[in-house]
Amino acid sequence: MHIGVLTHNYPRFPGDFSGVFVEALCNELAAQGHRVTVWAPYDPAYDRDLNRPVQIRLYRYIWPDRLHKLGYMRSMQSDLALRLEAYALSPMLFAAGIAAVTREARVLKPDVLHAHWALPNGFMAAVASKTLGIPLAVSVPGSDAQVAGQNPLFRRMAQFTFDQADLLTANSESLRDAVVRLGADPAKFDMIIYGTDPAKLRPDARGVADLRARLGVPDDAIIALAVGRMAPKKGFDMLLRALAQPALRHRNLIAVMVGEGDEWLAWQALARDLGVEGRVIWTGNVPTDEIGVYYNLADMLVMPSVSKPADGLNVCVLDAMSCAKPVIGSNVAGNPLAIDHGRTGFIVPEQDPAALADAMATLAEQPALRQAMGQAGRARIDAELGWPPLARRYVAHFERMTR
Repeated sequence: MHIGVLTHNYPRFPGDFSGVFVEALCNELAAQGHRVTVWAPYDPAYDRDLNRPVQIRLYRYIWPDRLHKLGYMRSMQSDLALRLEAYALSPMLFAAGIAAVTREARVLKPDVLHAHWALPNGFMAAVASKTLGIPLAVSVPGSDAQVAGQNPLFRRMAQFTFDQADLLTANSESLRDAVVRLGADPAKFDMIIYGTDPAKLRPDARGVADLRARLGVPDDAIIALAVGRMAPKKGFDMLLRALAQPALRHRNLIAVMVGEGDEWLAWQALARDLGVEGRVIWTGNVPTDEIGVYYNLADMLVMPSVSKPADGLNVCVLDAMSCAKPVIGSNVAGNPLAIDHGRTGFIVPEQDPAALADAMATLAEQPALRQAMGQAGRARIDAELGWPPLARRYVAHFERMTR
């Protein structure tokens, strides 16, 4: 089967973490014997093979090249609204993307189109799908549900996309519900998460001692890891507030915060205000080829997502489970789709620092429980939440769509 993929986030160079989950799915589809063609906007930072294991076709939408500034995690302000320059450049992106995909798909003849994010890629794919008669699947990772409802034009574009799609997928119930409110048919949905690669991320002690020394973490300290963009929907301020709760206030526990974003400085200031700055390590962004050591360093992963805005399941949850680590997540943003409460980790109410602190304290004081939960999480990755079984679920839909 030939699968055409549209995205505005895709790794541009070794270690780039923009759209790594899209690349991982594409690579798994290729490994399972399918031909995959990816359409993405041009970016000057591209420095990789564009033909293996999938073919990447980049379209330019402005001149000179240095003005290509859309996509690749730069278009949104705190994952809440488009930046002003995105409004200025978006019409050119849409026009160029539609023209390139329609022209090239007419020649390449993919069996299906799979767009990640309803806007911009879903709309571009929907136009090509309607023009060429190619079945369409649209996946909604998160921020697109927020953007699609921001003005009447975006809502109408999203509605056209959902009407044209044969399959809609989301990785949390809140995202599905947000899209249904915009006019999507709930009967078209399947809840398919973005997964992880169990062959690449696995329990591995190599480099852990060196990383602990480099970060200056005492040998006897418990490490709670947080991975993601520093944006409001991630809820990492709840983790900082949990550190100040009685259950953790005097416990030898260090929070390692991996990532950057618009809230980075504000959350560092919050840590100082709460008096926990000495128990928080801010690493900034970590290349994807190094992140596995951080997961293996951790004693637990904490993902305290909030419900406003709606978000999907964060891939870091699955990455940590793949490395056999227990996960504490809030009861929103797809966390319950992956975390089996009491078996692979804990689900706590969103925006409840005391409940989060209690769960963290329970894992901190019970190493045997951490190990058992981690092993159960890894088993679930192998059975259902890794890329191989998830890709097969997509292919089953694609085959149905092309009959």
